[in-house]
Amino acid sequence: MLVVEGQLPAGTRLPAEREIADALPVSRTLVSAALDQLREDGLVASRRGAGSWITVPSGVFRPVTDLVPAERGLIDLARAAPPALPNLAAAMDAVRLRMPEHLAGHGYHEHGVLELRKLIADRYSARGLPTSPDQIVVTSGAQHAIGLALRLFTGPGDRVLVEQPSYPNALDAIRSMSAIPVPVPLTSEGWDLPGIAAALRQAAPRVAYLVLDFHNPTGHRLDAPGRARLGELLRRARTPAIIDESLVDLDLDGDPEDAPPPMAAFADELVVTIGSASKSHWGGMRIGWIRATPDVAHRLVSTRTSVDLGTPVFEQLLTAELLAGSDSALRGRRVELALQRDVLIDSLREHCPGWAVRRPSGGLVLWCGLDAPISTRIAVMAQSHGVRLAPGARFAAQGGLERWLRLPYALPSDVLRDAARRLGSVAALVAGSTTAIDGDLAVPVA
Repeated sequence: MLVVEGQLPAGTRLPAEREIADALPVSRTLVSAALDQLREDGLVASRRGAGSWITVPSGVFRPVTDLVPAERGLIDLARAAPPALPNLAAAMDAVRLRMPEHLAGHGYHEHGVLELRKLIADRYSARGLPTSPDQIVVTSGAQHAIGLALRLFTGPGDRVLVEQPSYPNALDAIRSMSAIPVPVPLTSEGWDLPGIAAALRQAAPRVAYLVLDFHNPTGHRLDAPGRARLGELLRRARTPAIIDESLVDLDLDGDPEDAPPPMAAFADELVVTIGSASKSHWGGMRIGWIRATPDVAHRLVSTRTSVDLGTPVFEQLLTAELLAGSDSALRGRRVELALQRDVLIDSLREHCPGWAVRRPSGGLVLWCGLDAPISTRIAVMAQSHGVRLAPGARFAAQGGLERWLRLPYALPSDVLRDAARRLGSVAALVAGSTTAIDGDLAVPVA
């Protein structure tokens, strides 16, 4: 159970049979039989003289990198991406009128357009984290920002501390650097800070990647005391942290002004903060940013010039126009998302009563607990019912999470009701089937 749910990641070494028997306590015969069954299921591997360790069966979902277009009539619940805010078109018209004044220049802004960097810096300062424009680097989306930060801090073979579950595209970015994710499982209440302390001490990661605001996919948020404690742990270990705040603007229940301070307020010299307009405004703009110390920001710009020479100016000015304007459209988005979240929860409770659904206070997704380790089976069969899903294994650093399924609520309420109805049919079919299903499910995740 712990292996399937990702609580024991692949590679975890197991104690000797005698130690397990003494600790439980049960007979060594029972322990030996249990390990034999786990070996047969592909969950444990053993070698004489080397002991036993956790493995992942070959059928577990493997991530893909291609982003395929949605098929007509398909409900895409693999991407957590709402449509553009209604004020986006008007903002584009305003920027077109301003573009001529920028056309006389060369158009290269490795740090980002100053106007946008000032606005982003002001937003951090308003949240209790004094920030100047020279601490901001504008990127082509949050994924680009994650990649730049990883290029700065890691190399082949380096360890990166992550949550389990974690954001799949960040895990892919870590692996693309030939770095090794070191997962620390989240609990039902959120972050296991003693577990993080142990991982920092024992694994000595070069950097941590964490999502503390409406964690993707669980929806958890770390409170201010927890952030203060995490800051102490990072400083003690001298471990830098990449903190992904892509969802910070999507507080659906509380007052954004009552939110905990940014993580950098507790360990500024060690924290690189990632922000984005993609989840809050529109993914098609591909605008993100990094907030760091001036020295780290300069090093990030030096790193990026081997990859690109800046982010498109029009999209930067468009983001500046949106950030400088009224927040009424974003407030409307939060109201709409809260309604869609509640609609999906109610519909799942009606059509999938065996699933455990926690109500997150923000973000874009539900993290649903299934009544059996069938996440990949559900996702594969859902395709034939017109629903695209990302199974739990997609969010695992080293396999597992087959009892979990991420379901975004970024689509209209009537579509979400239809999706829940279809998933109810799929769940009933999977419950009555024993047919093996290939775990290689190629779905894009956002």
